[in-house]
Amino acid sequence: MMPILRQLIVGTAMMMAATHLSWAFADDADTKTRPQRLLLVGQGPDGSHKPTTHEYFAGVNLLARLLRDQPNLETIVVNADGDWRDGPQLLARADAAVIFVSEGAKWLSADSARLAAFRDLAKRGGGLGALHWATGTKAAEPIAPYVQLFGACHGGPDRRFKEFEDIAPQLINAEHPILRGVRPIAVREEFYFALKMTSRDAALPVTLSEKDSPITPLLRIPTDDASGMVAWCWERPDNGRSFGFTGLHFHDNWKHESYRRFIAQAALWTLKRDIPKTGFPVPVTDQDLSLPEAK
Repeated sequence: MMPILRQLIVGTAMMMAATHLSWAFADDADTKTRPQRLLLVGQGPDGSHKPTTHEYFAGVNLLARLLRDQPNLETIVVNADGDWRDGPQLLARADAAVIFVSEGAKWLSADSARLAAFRDLAKRGGGLGALHWATGTKAAEPIAPYVQLFGACHGGPDRRFKEFEDIAPQLINAEHPILRGVRPIAVREEFYFALKMTSRDAALPVTLSEKDSPITPLLRIPTDDASGMVAWCWERPDNGRSFGFTGLHFHDNWKHESYRRFIAQAALWTLKRDIPKTGFPVPVTDQDLSLPEAK
């Protein structure tokens, strides 16, 4: 069960977000003059991970803070616990969505209206992003529909992951706008790797080979016998953009400027926004990074 204090804080944040829900149901006739809309989808603690890990809702709230001063951009943070029946309506009015949820691929396919809404967003050229366990599924069945939207998936009974006490992912395609101002740093992290990826071959929708996939690797860790890609982006055939990052197991890693910059810039990139050559500023306070104490 979610600790009482966390329930109160999550509930308060949801009420604050609800005050901004009007755009989700407003007349959308003039998409050229209204601000861009970014939906940040989180959940409360999933009960299977220790506090300070898999802090989904705290993570999307922090991302919203990083983006709050962006001109012509509206962000809304929503909690997708339960049925999330408002989800399709919210997605219908969004230009991009970043998800930080438990078993994201399973969650995506758990409701046909939800999956259809994400597909519709993609068809409109919308942005899609996923963080940590939102890139994954324990079962294999949700992998194919997920990679068609997000590009890659940590999924199936053969999925692989490892916790590292000190590892510095290598920047791949370092000239990519998402990586501007991002520096290699050593972190304590749990990464998912050996990912299933969307394939160039329509007859074989999922591949384990990076060379057979149209996605662009961004970060990689050393592995002996499998793809070590842990972050990627994808300019989809529907003119939309997707990204994924399998890190962020530990909430504490938000303290790293390069982590914050990488994730914020990835979200902005899916919205087809220009990224400063020196990197997007991502200042935070200790209060921004803090978590409610478990009670």
